[in-house]
Amino acid sequence: MPKKKKTVYVCQECGYDAPKWLGRCPGCGAWNTMVEEFIQPETKEGGLRLGLSDAARPVPINEVKVEDLPRFLTGSAELDRVLGGGVIPGSMVLIVGDPGVGKSSLTLKVCANVANAGRKVLYVTGEESTRQVRMRADRLEAIADDLLVVSETNLETIETHIKNTKPDLLVIDSIQTIFKPDVQSAPGSVSQVRECSVELLRIAKTSGIAAFVVGHVTKDGTLAGPRVLEHIVDTVLYFEGERNAEYRVLRAVKNRFGSTNELGLFEMRDCGLIDVPDASKLFLSDREQDSGTVIVPTVEGTRPLLVEIQALVAQTPYVPPRRTADSVDIKRIQLLLAVLEKRVHLSIGACDVYIKVAGSIKIDEPAADLGLCVAMASSFANRRLLPKTIVFGEVGLSGEVRAVSQADIRIREAAKLGFHHVVLPKKNYEQLKGSVQGIRLFGAENIGDALKLAMPRQ
Repeated sequence: MPKKKKTVYVCQECGYDAPKWLGRCPGCGAWNTMVEEFIQPETKEGGLRLGLSDAARPVPINEVKVEDLPRFLTGSAELDRVLGGGVIPGSMVLIVGDPGVGKSSLTLKVCANVANAGRKVLYVTGEESTRQVRMRADRLEAIADDLLVVSETNLETIETHIKNTKPDLLVIDSIQTIFKPDVQSAPGSVSQVRECSVELLRIAKTSGIAAFVVGHVTKDGTLAGPRVLEHIVDTVLYFEGERNAEYRVLRAVKNRFGSTNELGLFEMRDCGLIDVPDASKLFLSDREQDSGTVIVPTVEGTRPLLVEIQALVAQTPYVPPRRTADSVDIKRIQLLLAVLEKRVHLSIGACDVYIKVAGSIKIDEPAADLGLCVAMASSFANRRLLPKTIVFGEVGLSGEVRAVSQADIRIREAAKLGFHHVVLPKKNYEQLKGSVQGIRLFGAENIGDALKLAMPRQ
């Protein structure tokens, strides 16, 4: 009598497993996400086998031979920036984003660019037919002789295609559609995604093939499938931006071969995603600054970016008052409101507060604290800032304005775009006074000083 196969119930959101079905996952709290999967028999080695062993014994690190793997460019300056200067052969890059954000369009365009540069590319799609890919390639002008396309979901067949074509770049669109025949679960399940990703990583590392893997996200914006996928790949890139928005942001949350602070900006057009090299001009309004509007210089990696923060503070008869923030952490807004009310004595706590960042660029660095405070105070008092003024600095709980890094880069970017005044922390002012030409600096020790300098009484 054949032995009965053991099963386990696995959450498709977080990968939590349980011996019986549960309505709510104890790991992530999601409802109706537990799916029955067969338990694979363990090998003698156990665990996930990548097949990457390259030494019979431990050796001193200074005796390890280093091969300088030359990067190759993707044809997109913004993508190359986020990757750290290009693609490294043998690396595996995971591109994640909402449906319709532009993942497939970007990867197909990159495939054509790399193929036109003299490298062989294999594009594997599990969501479209080859005819559909060709129609999209015509629209994107992504046609190249060395760009090979195949519609396949069986991993064993894909591996055969890789051995026959020997590509320099492999694209899998998407990992949730690929299945391994010996794994007895549906495509897109935790087990399938994990096993297929490990096998693709092994192929990329052992063959020296650069691999781009497209992944989907859940409704809360996280990667669909097991979190181990983010751990095994070399680079994780997240697309940010609404489907109907004009601009897209590509941000690296993990990069073994470069910085995770870099930011790539794209504009969605009829011909696909287009690089945006000078984004500051696009995110700044041509009109004169109104009350509640502040320009804040942020730095993402090596790129300075000027963004417009808009605040609307209005009296309300309702209790509790509303707090709404777009692209800014709402808890941060609540903290800064408490500082304004306690340290500057603004009766702003009983008002509705709405915050919006132009272009939907997410701001999470502390240097934007002072700009947020000035924007809310400006809207509350209905007073405009000095013309052509930027504001930046970190705000502490006692109301002090703390110094931030890369202040000189922020100021030079503002001067290049025609700004005349800068309100910045006192410590940064002491370091930079006299070294910057064509722009006037105002140093603030606390938030009260900053408000007086940014909005002087006429």
